Amino acid sequence: MADVRVTQPHSLSPDDAKRQMAGFEEMMKKYGVSARWSGDHADLKGTGVKGSIDVSASDVRVELKLGMLAKAAGIDPARLEKSISRRLKEAFEGG
Repeated sequence: MADVRVTQPHSLSPDDAKRQMAGFEEMMKKYGVSARWSGDHADLKGTGVKGSIDVSASDVRVELKLGMLAKAAGIDPARLEKSISRRLKEAFEGG
């Protein structure tokens, strides 16, 4: 079960939606989380976190599972979910 789930609707093609997420992916890299894409699915992996991004014709879904290290570091799933939601909204709606 994921600790964080965010769904962002969009009206782009899946390829355009993935391009629109470039800034979001750059932000993830700052936190040591990398995305490995295979088609419209990306596996996310970083220190203390793993998850996925799935892009469809109508939305982008981000799911993260926080590991023991992230929880020990005090990462709050609710705050992380709000942050991801805000950043995806900015990427697709301009704020």
